[in-house]
Amino acid sequence: MYLSRFLSLHTLWVTVSSVMQHYPSVWGHYDVCKTQIYTEEGKVWDYMACQPEARDMIKYVKVTLDPPDITCGDPPETFCAMGNPYMCNNECDASTQELAHPPELMFDLEGRHPSTFWQSTTWKDYPKPLHVNITLSWNKTIELTDNIVITFESGRPDQMILEKSLDYGRTWQPYQYYATDCLDAFHMDPKSVRDLSQHTVLEIICTEEYSTGYMTNSKIIHFEIKDRFAFFAGPRLHNMASLYGQLDTTKKLRDFFTITDLRIRLLRPATGEIYVDEQHLARYFYAISDIRVYGRCKCNLHATGCKEENKRLLCECEHNTTGPDCGKCKKNYQGRPWSPGSYLPIPKGTANICIPSISSIGTNVCDNELLHCQNGGTCINNVRCQCPPAYTGILCEKLRCEREPGGCGRSSAPGRAAPGPGPRLLPLLLLPALLAARPPHGC
Repeated sequence: MYLSRFLSLHTLWVTVSSVMQHYPSVWGHYDVCKTQIYTEEGKVWDYMACQPEARDMIKYVKVTLDPPDITCGDPPETFCAMGNPYMCNNECDASTQELAHPPELMFDLEGRHPSTFWQSTTWKDYPKPLHVNITLSWNKTIELTDNIVITFESGRPDQMILEKSLDYGRTWQPYQYYATDCLDAFHMDPKSVRDLSQHTVLEIICTEEYSTGYMTNSKIIHFEIKDRFAFFAGPRLHNMASLYGQLDTTKKLRDFFTITDLRIRLLRPATGEIYVDEQHLARYFYAISDIRVYGRCKCNLHATGCKEENKRLLCECEHNTTGPDCGKCKKNYQGRPWSPGSYLPIPKGTANICIPSISSIGTNVCDNELLHCQNGGTCINNVRCQCPPAYTGILCEKLRCEREPGGCGRSSAPGRAAPGPGPRLLPLLLLPALLAARPPHGC
């Protein structure tokens, strides 16, 4: 008897867990592009906006240094230790593995002691500026999802600019300025991300938070992605629906977090003092042990997969789209102009699939496999979709109010209604059943 009650309870809990696993969260993960559903017409495909998982993008980066001969070790030279800037008997020698500091050591696995790092030549040509550009290229559009983190082994630079490109390095825009004295270095008042708001989140600022010269316990520089997300999603990023809504409707915001390349412009090494000690110029150089960049392939909400092919990242496009970013419709699927997917309505978004060209399908406009009528429409003899009153379009994919003067009001879009009770309510709804299956007290 107890065993049967236990098995009943276990079965009920497995059912609850299964339902919860497949129930979309309130803000949506967008990790599925399509799923089969059952309708009166039989099994059909239901399409959703979708995107790849975030990953460590440094695994796929190509790094370029300018000037190309700025790495130390050719010819060999001595430099001063970080802990004691007057102990100048350390050696950099490119011909000896243990003494070399090539660029790839910015991206290797850390955790070893001492740390491995790239290092520049010393400031032996002072007062000529010691300028270095480190360019990180992906040959792919990337959407950033976490802070950019740079770890220095030489003391954080007195002056630095982080820049981004959206067109594969043809043009550059500043992301953030870093300096011990913003007013002196860049003629900008110092600010931090905490000084920004929803309305000023795109402002390019100069910060003095990460430029503290020779302090050995202060090695890290951040570009704060998550703090900017938090203006829309809340301090712990719990309200991702709000962030997704803003990204969906504000192109400038979406583009702000999108890159093809990053450039770290090192303009003045850490001095730790007001003046430069010209008697010990081997104290001054740049050294970086780690760079972290997390993001996802931009696939315009038309793919969940992104693969590396011939040393290039490519979206594994769905929704009848194609291209490196799923940025166009496949041949014979150009029945309407290509459009990116949409995060809205939460939680599944809108797929905006490419539909067959009229010349390629003849009279076969809809079916129950790949071209099912959307938003509750009914396929009539594979010739047309009979749409609900609020929708129109070949596959009932458009809101009718979009064609009316004034556009769609908040109440005009049935698909945008507030989501129903999420999976967290299911255990509460099933609590009476769980209690009923529990053995009486004392048995």
